Amino acid sequence: MRGKTAEDLKLLELLDPVAEAAGYAIVRLRLMGGNERRKLQIMAERPSDGDMNVEDCARLSRAVSEVMDAADPISGEYLLEVSSPGIDRPLTRLADFEAHEGFEVKLELDRLAEGRKRFRGVLAGVEGDQIGIDLEGEEATAMIPFAWVIEAKLVLNDELMKRGAESRAARLAAETGEQHTTE
Repeated sequence: MRGKTAEDLKLLELLDPVAEAAGYAIVRLRLMGGNERRKLQIMAERPSDGDMNVEDCARLSRAVSEVMDAADPISGEYLLEVSSPGIDRPLTRLADFEAHEGFEVKLELDRLAEGRKRFRGVLAGVEGDQIGIDLEGEEATAMIPFAWVIEAKLVLNDELMKRGAESRAARLAAETGEQHTTE
């Protein structure tokens, strides 16, 4: 899920170590567009706190550009875009599902389950390689194999917005506290 195509997966193999060495984790990588002008989109975060600010994006972009220029794995021109996953982020790793337990999510599967491929519900945790999701109107928690998920994204709602605001406030307070202690 972190990469969609074989080309995405090859790029992840090349760039994961670069991101890790710079102190980041790639959440998702997509090479989009036709042959004319392609875009390499990388969503990343700091593993320590899940944050990714503008300076982080610039730092990772420089590190990735250096390796991409040397390895030249993409033929032709492309635009590199490095960003944070955002508040309504994609969930691409089992750890993402664990970290966002209790929040509403949309899932798309690569096959039919219970007669459908798309699900929307509240994340109820992870057991082994299965994702628990509480679906509206269902009594039992549905367990979906992580390997079946091709797309997963948090649903932007008031609860998620509140968590984002609390996270930003805590981060600003920590930064302000750091500035006062270093002066």
